[in-house]
Amino acid sequence: MSDEGAPEAGDDDDEFEEVVARVRERVDPDAEERERMRDVAAELTSRAADAVAAYCEDADVVQVGSTARGTWIAGDRDVDLFVRFPTSVSREDLEEWGVAVGHEVLPEGREEYAEHPYVKGEYRGFDVDCVPCYAVESASEIRSAVDRTPFHTLYLEERLDDELAGEVRATKQFLKGVGVYGSDLQTRGFSGYLAELLVLEYGGFREFLEAVAEWHPPLTVDPEGHVAASFDDPLVVVDPTDPERNVAAVCSATNVARLQHHARAFLAEPTVDRCFPSDPDPIAAEAVREHVADRGTTPVAIRFSPPDVVDDQLWPQLRRSLSGVADELDRRGFDVLRERALAAEDRKTAALLVELEVGERPRVRRHAGPPVHVAEHAKGFYEKYADDPDVYGPFVDDDRYVVEREREFETAAALLESDALFDVRLGAHVASALEADYDVLVGDDVAALAGPFGVELASYFDPEP
Repeated sequence: MSDEGAPEAGDDDDEFEEVVARVRERVDPDAEERERMRDVAAELTSRAADAVAAYCEDADVVQVGSTARGTWIAGDRDVDLFVRFPTSVSREDLEEWGVAVGHEVLPEGREEYAEHPYVKGEYRGFDVDCVPCYAVESASEIRSAVDRTPFHTLYLEERLDDELAGEVRATKQFLKGVGVYGSDLQTRGFSGYLAELLVLEYGGFREFLEAVAEWHPPLTVDPEGHVAASFDDPLVVVDPTDPERNVAAVCSATNVARLQHHARAFLAEPTVDRCFPSDPDPIAAEAVREHVADRGTTPVAIRFSPPDVVDDQLWPQLRRSLSGVADELDRRGFDVLRERALAAEDRKTAALLVELEVGERPRVRRHAGPPVHVAEHAKGFYEKYADDPDVYGPFVDDDRYVVEREREFETAAALLESDALFDVRLGAHVASALEADYDVLVGDDVAALAGPFGVELASYFDPEP
């Protein structure tokens, strides 16, 4: 049999490298951008050092993050400066002096709050964070979470050369493209530091994808071979600077699985498009109504004004509330098919959307009691219902007493519009927002959500990995 026309062994490698090269053309900063970044970072560092000297002569300033490590993606204009104070400085002084330095470096900056206040602003087209922290001896001695960050930069600077930094950029762009990049509590994906550690661990972008394709969670990656603490996460990447910390703790099981799907797909068929995300066109209200009719389900949504809290507080509360509502609907026999939490970027609207296989139940429901031979409990059950005019029974079915009694809520809407909603597991801030006001949308009325959530609903009705 002739081999004429069969692909050469290296064809797949060539295709992969060609696609990655095209991705790198778009994500590698050019010489001009690198020089501008260096100039801006040096100028800001100098200004911060001069400013902090007036408060504490033993403090220093370090640049951290991807721009310090050379792993930033072209166009990402973030400069992170950490002002390090000796541990002898009180927490109160650290916060006061740190914010003062931040305002001197960024006169038009604004105060933000993580574990303690810091200043965020813009300088010559760059987004700048000026963060105070303690200069501790090791990451295991941190006094606040930000104290650990300079150790991350030091660890990676010693190990990442220019070639690996390029591999990191390709990896980050791939993670962005498939929707799993970001350690915020809305995304629950892969942080930049985590991406850097994994590329360093496996040796490159392709090697990372090949490893991911074969992952069998729960999985532990321990770069420094620490005797790690016990973690209960689908993916554990032990922080090489602090073995008590899982760098991947925020990664959801869904995003780990999603990454595996896309890693296998990219290895099988590399494409530039997979590395660059694109939102679907927003769906119109009429199309939502058509989907609801075609599916024959009963979607319900609780629409409300979201609480005024930061995203990393809002999204865990939305998910907790959605889970509580969905579990209660399921328990009451409305058979949840799928659910989604929604929050508009302008923070004017939020919604808990739950799609039900059953939107209405019969007026009566079966309630089985104990087996008749369990005398004490069986007698109590029988006597409780024997003279109740509102139940059918008690009667015996198989070996148990059974009654059929009126269902509290015949429809999901009735449940959600009642005070019973506040008996389910809700996030505290979401509960307060619902107490202020909310409305319930049922069936094709959820098409009203297409206005603020057209993109999200488009992906909901056309789901992909």
